[in-house]
Amino acid sequence: MGLRDELLKAIWHAFTALDVDKSGKVSKSQLKVLSHNLCTVMKIPHDPVALEEHFKDDDEGPVSNHGYMPYLNTFILDKVQDNFDRVDFNKMCWTLCARKNLNRNHLLITDDDAFKIWCIFNFLSEDKYPLVIVTEEIEYFLRKLTEAMGGSWVEEKFEDYKLQLNSSQQCLSAWELIELIGTGHFSKGMDRQTLSMGISEVFQELILDVLKQGYMMKKGHKRKNWTERWFLLRPNAISYYVSEDLTEKKGDIMLDGNCCVESLPDKEGKKCLFIVKCADKSFEISASDKKKKQEWIQAIQTCINLLKRDLPAPHHESRQKRKELRQKLQAEQEQLEQRMKELQTANENKQRELEAMRKKLEEAAANAAEEERRRLQTQSELQDRYRMDLEREKMVRQQMEEQVAQKSSELEQYLQRVRELEDMYHRLEEALEDERQARQDEEAVRKLQARLLEEEAAKRAELEQLHLQQQKAISQTEAEKQELENERLAKETALQAAMSQLEQLECERQGALEQYEEVMKKLEHATNKTRSWKDKVAHHEGLIRLIQPGSKGPQRITNWGPAAFTDTELDRREQDWQEKKSRSAQAQ
Repeated sequence: MGLRDELLKAIWHAFTALDVDKSGKVSKSQLKVLSHNLCTVMKIPHDPVALEEHFKDDDEGPVSNHGYMPYLNTFILDKVQDNFDRVDFNKMCWTLCARKNLNRNHLLITDDDAFKIWCIFNFLSEDKYPLVIVTEEIEYFLRKLTEAMGGSWVEEKFEDYKLQLNSSQQCLSAWELIELIGTGHFSKGMDRQTLSMGISEVFQELILDVLKQGYMMKKGHKRKNWTERWFLLRPNAISYYVSEDLTEKKGDIMLDGNCCVESLPDKEGKKCLFIVKCADKSFEISASDKKKKQEWIQAIQTCINLLKRDLPAPHHESRQKRKELRQKLQAEQEQLEQRMKELQTANENKQRELEAMRKKLEEAAANAAEEERRRLQTQSELQDRYRMDLEREKMVRQQMEEQVAQKSSELEQYLQRVRELEDMYHRLEEALEDERQARQDEEAVRKLQARLLEEEAAKRAELEQLHLQQQKAISQTEAEKQELENERLAKETALQAAMSQLEQLECERQGALEQYEEVMKKLEHATNKTRSWKDKVAHHEGLIRLIQPGSKGPQRITNWGPAAFTDTELDRREQDWQEKKSRSAQAQ
């Protein structure tokens, strides 16, 4: 937003405040006072005669806003320089309009806080008149204010408010915004001082371009002593004051694209040091902690980068991006609406074409029905005529028979009868020929009817094809949806089958494990029984010898053949007998 647009917004508030009866016009005497105050605040030489000369043809009656704008542009805005205090300019316009529009009842904020909100409104409002602020900018301001107060942003609360706002309107005026903030709708739980401090912080950032502020220690250039100062960071300078009330300014650190900021190691008992190097001088500064040091370094480096690329302050750039995004969305919405209108028009044209085609089909069907009626009527007439001819021929034949009976003898009657029969035969052949011709005419009429029916069927097929094309577009989406649903059901079925097979295999494995344990128990039991049985046999070995597989050692040969014991077994039995004998001797 340029300087001229920024000044015009505040002047518009002042002009509308002077319009007491809301007629869109202000008296010339009031415009003289307004012009004089504007020139005084913006340090422009005031020419009181210029206003009279500009409106000399309209001495009677007040002046409208459009009538005042040429004078304002020519004699004030074209001469303005950026060498005046914008806060004083805004306060002068605020004084004129607040007296009429500000309702101080039920407000939790001071007039100074209301003035700051008014300035923020002028910065965030749309560049069209009457001035309003849209919901996106309201949300941006409320987020900034909540962050400055140290609170947490509640998205649901703002969404509810936005729904209420959209039901009546989609934007707010400056005084409605002041009432929204001043009544504490979005600052419940916060005291007035916290709300005022939050408004001041947002005002300093958006209006005064203060990107960062706070106390830090600065090293002097002459006495080299460290003194605590209140620092204010703007896009093109760092100002430092004695205290945060900004009453006594000690100096400025002018920034440009050639400046740099660097971190320094701790020295001289000072920690968290960094240095700002400018073309003619360097400044050593000590922050309170490492976090503040890093924040200041990043903020100063951001300002230097913006100066190098000749870009505005971050909040100006973000406001421009939000505005461009809104314009882009609005253009896309308009294109979408235009496209919808075109589609609707095309659909209406298509419906009219279908209606015209339907009417043509109805007319063709009516014509075919009329043609069929005419054919049936012609056929009925031909049949009546043929019947009448037959009756007339019958009457003639009877008359001739009567005459022959009266005038001829039996032979003559017979010959006459033969001739009449021959004559009747020829007439029957003619009648058959007439009937064959009638059938050929009927076949021609039937072919004509068939051709008309085929044309009707072709036209009906075209209509059905158009209908099927419309249905195909609808059913294609349903088919894709059904196909995805079938795939999902098939996968679920396969997964359930796999799970059931896994459970069956688990049951079979458990059964096999139980059978294996049962067999092991039986085998262990059988082993124990065999071992106990062997022990019993060993004690009575003199009476019964357990038949076991023979030893693999050499077998002893006696006089009676192969012995029952091997030499090894015989030696072992002899040793056992000797041991038993020695034990019995010792026992005696």
